[in-house]
Amino acid sequence: MPTKRMKPTSPGRRHKIAATYSEITKKTPEKSLLAPIKKKGGRNHTGRITMKNRGGGNKRRYRIIDFKRQKDGMVATVIGIEYDPNRTCRIALLQYEDGTKTYILAPRNVTDGAQLLSGPDADILPGNCKILRQIPLGTLVHNIELQPGRGGQMVRSAGASAQVMAKEGNYATLRLPSGEMRMVHMDCRATIGEVGNAEHENERMGKAGINRGKGRKPHVRGVVMSPRDHPHGGGEAKSPVGRRKGPVDRWGNKAIGSPTRSNKRTDRFIVRRRKKK
Repeated sequence: MPTKRMKPTSPGRRHKIAATYSEITKKTPEKSLLAPIKKKGGRNHTGRITMKNRGGGNKRRYRIIDFKRQKDGMVATVIGIEYDPNRTCRIALLQYEDGTKTYILAPRNVTDGAQLLSGPDADILPGNCKILRQIPLGTLVHNIELQPGRGGQMVRSAGASAQVMAKEGNYATLRLPSGEMRMVHMDCRATIGEVGNAEHENERMGKAGINRGKGRKPHVRGVVMSPRDHPHGGGEAKSPVGRRKGPVDRWGNKAIGSPTRSNKRTDRFIVRRRKKK
């Protein structure tokens, strides 16, 4: 998907780089595959704000995506590539031989009329879905399950792909987009190919109003607050953080360099971490 640089007819368009949407072939979504999205504005069930700088934004409806791809042996035809406001990649509308319609993440180089298949009889072609046991080494995959039958959970953003590096016993080793090497059970499903819309990373908002439409409110830096509102606040004029502990959040927790992932139950599946300890 190519991008285009806007002409500087206004300050908001001077630095904007937007998508051309040339790959989209269907403008209106499938009504039977829509669900409402209730806005929370960063608030929890008690009404307190637990996620700051959220709220507003354009009204959207969720597109129900088939992350499981369990209709084995039934050919599906791509009848449209659509825009999805809830994710960075495009989505493809499939129609199976029995008339059922579903959405999937649109793989790269898959367009209208493509024939897709799931199961052991599927070829190693973009958009087809197989278990890792049946996928040869070196193949690029996306929409990968972490537990058999649970549905794809990894490698789903625009332009992302993982590579099958090795197989040993009941587990396959994958190299994820972050550089992490992780073992996944070979009965887990994965879709062949890369996720489409790889040029998404080249887009630029151009103006703050674009982010407001996405529900992202302005973020106030801690160094411009008062000492009672943030540990970085206070001082004369522009003052540095000036803490031996380094940058912290408003509650005093370390903000840079501190690990945010802690799941000892699954650490044994990580062969090589994305960051060296």
